[in-house]
Amino acid sequence: MIPRYTRPEMASIWEPQTRFKIWFEIEAHAADALAELGVIPKDAAKTIWAKAKDAVFNVERIDEIERETKHDVIAFLTHLAEIVGPEARFVHQGMTSSDVLDTCLNVQLTRAADILIADVDRLLAALKKRAFEHKMTPTIGRSHGIHAEPVTFGLKLAYAYAEFSRAKERLIAARKEVATCAISGAVGTFAQIDPRVEAHVAKAMGLVPEPISTQVIPRDRHAMFFATLGVVASSMERIAIEIRHLQRTEVLEAEEFFSEGQKGSSAMPHKRNPVLTENITGLARMVRAYVTPALENVALWHERDISHSSAERMFGPDATVTLDFALNRLAGVIEKLLIYPANMQKNLDRLGGLVHSQRVLIALTQKGASREDSYKLVQRNAMPVWRGEGDFQTLLKKDPDVKKYLTDDEIAEKFDLGYHLKHVDTIFKRVFGAS
Repeated sequence: MIPRYTRPEMASIWEPQTRFKIWFEIEAHAADALAELGVIPKDAAKTIWAKAKDAVFNVERIDEIERETKHDVIAFLTHLAEIVGPEARFVHQGMTSSDVLDTCLNVQLTRAADILIADVDRLLAALKKRAFEHKMTPTIGRSHGIHAEPVTFGLKLAYAYAEFSRAKERLIAARKEVATCAISGAVGTFAQIDPRVEAHVAKAMGLVPEPISTQVIPRDRHAMFFATLGVVASSMERIAIEIRHLQRTEVLEAEEFFSEGQKGSSAMPHKRNPVLTENITGLARMVRAYVTPALENVALWHERDISHSSAERMFGPDATVTLDFALNRLAGVIEKLLIYPANMQKNLDRLGGLVHSQRVLIALTQKGASREDSYKLVQRNAMPVWRGEGDFQTLLKKDPDVKKYLTDDEIAEKFDLGYHLKHVDTIFKRVFGAS
């Protein structure tokens, strides 16, 4: 985790103290279940909670023990015994390390998912507000980076809203998929521990029992979780790239908010650069980079190996922390985005009416011209305008072959900007609902 791109709430999920607190809760809840089953004394389970529930675990001490034992869970259990005393012998009975590690990881991921879902909610609120604000603000749509036909800036934001509505649904599904608990013993057979212990721990930790585990929870669940984060990151990058393009000097239809005292360049005082969306683009690349090791972690040897462990210790915190930061940065960009309708209109007019070419094409076919001939007629009048040699509507009205099919009034009618916006309300209702 890089402090520059880390928010405290998400970072706290991955702190050692949090991890050890979750480990303890898993062990203590298991002890409660074992006590109810008569496997260990009930007083021992109560003592475990009483002695360690509010304990601040000594991370340095645990690290010291691990340097000797070369085993993190054993190091923790040894330190726990120093806190609990003799009753600690009843801790971890019938369990294996992965019961603790995997259940803890899934608790952390569900908590991380809750934060990410809240992040998306903030972004959705910003997108909706700005979309309605510019619902009917006309702007040029582009394909291949070239002017195509008119849209509205509200539609651009509505598209993003719909995309992140899907992102939220995917995150909810990913959270559900990874919210499982395994307390099933050395190879997942429950030979040394009753399945009822797993059920108890799962309920206490806000999870559900893993239907079948080996020594580990199956990593296809985690692969899907991090793949979902990668898709969300790609959606963020799509918006970021759009804003970066719109902020280009030659376009300048929208730009990031530029605060008082902000500097754009160490060399050129006039610069206002899209640094936030460029940053989001870079962070999105990193989140996607973590998807590959998550996918590769699915294939483990037999009932378990630890080839997944080192990778997860890195990408678990990094992917969630990075996405959390980037989502909040993007929400802030949208909330404060500077939007320039006058420049949008100027760009719409730049091509001398060429953005209406399809309407003229269709009108000619409806008046009897073949599609091939119609296309040629429209294109031969469009190309001079493309080169800056006249106005499209004027050239059409002067073309005798076009006038065989269309009157001046009929040609002029095809240049109505409002025609392109007549279904904006319909699209908004599809995206945002009847409200």
